[in-house]
Amino acid sequence: MAVPLEERTVALAARQHGVITRGQLIDLGMSAAAIGRRLKSGRFRPLHGGVYLVGPLEADCAADMAAVLAGGPAAVLSHTSALRLWGLVRVDRPHPVHVTVPGNGRSRRPGIAFHRVRDLADDERTAIKGVPVTTPARTIVDAAGMLGRREVELALATAERKGLIGSDELAALPNRYSHRRGMAILRALLREQAGPHFTRSEAERKCLDLLRAGGLPTPHANVAIGPYELDLLWPEEGVAIEIDGWKHHSSRPRFEGDRRKDTWLRGRGIDVIRLSWRQITRQGTATVVQVGQTLALARMRRVLAADRSRTPAPSPTVGPDARRDKERRRSG
Repeated sequence: MAVPLEERTVALAARQHGVITRGQLIDLGMSAAAIGRRLKSGRFRPLHGGVYLVGPLEADCAADMAAVLAGGPAAVLSHTSALRLWGLVRVDRPHPVHVTVPGNGRSRRPGIAFHRVRDLADDERTAIKGVPVTTPARTIVDAAGMLGRREVELALATAERKGLIGSDELAALPNRYSHRRGMAILRALLREQAGPHFTRSEAERKCLDLLRAGGLPTPHANVAIGPYELDLLWPEEGVAIEIDGWKHHSSRPRFEGDRRKDTWLRGRGIDVIRLSWRQITRQGTATVVQVGQTLALARMRRVLAADRSRTPAPSPTVGPDARRDKERRRSG
């Protein structure tokens, strides 16, 4: 028994987040007149030219899916729109919706920014919840040309933490997309990730040079405290420095381990300052000020604590009744 046209229409729209195209409706056997009647009655709601929402409620991914469908069969969600769908940034849905179209696809639609490319390889496209989308690596490369350094850094860290992109794939990005806009930011971040990750002693040396140049006292290096080893420590002040690369943000076990370490040290009177490679090499003045202020506050707290320990406790106040009792005991 043939499935009624209405049921087939609803079933297809349901697989596409409530969205369907005019071409799909015609392929299902719906006439142009029948489409027109449904548009007039409100059962179909136009989202883009030839793309309709079936029913009154719009699903969370309906706008993304509608934009992709408007771009044609080879289109995929991309750039910051894909970044949001992958959960690599916490922002509202970008407007317009960004869609990449290989070959000679659509170029203009209200509410959609089409990005035309010569080709999109199979390993650059996938799907999330049924929405065609660029892969995480390609998404970050595309979005890097639209975002600031901080946003790209967070997207990279989040992608690694979620297991969406591996180290080998990251390392290959500069060569594969050498001329893409935004690659300068990605190259710089990848260099920073490699720097402190492979040369901890170099990071410590640069940090020590920075502290000396700023006139701060030289800390002890690689000090064992309980089960931990601290990169740099001022034992008298109870202040330590731990040096991290951006990659440390991407590992949940390492992040949680660092928090446990900081809590353990804080319970023993040691404040931990965490510095990134960028803070040491590119934000030297601000870093010296931060460390200097922390040391000064630590010294002040210790001086105040020492003063309180040396101040004798006040004698208890003796009232008139207590004095009379004392005199009676003496006379007795």
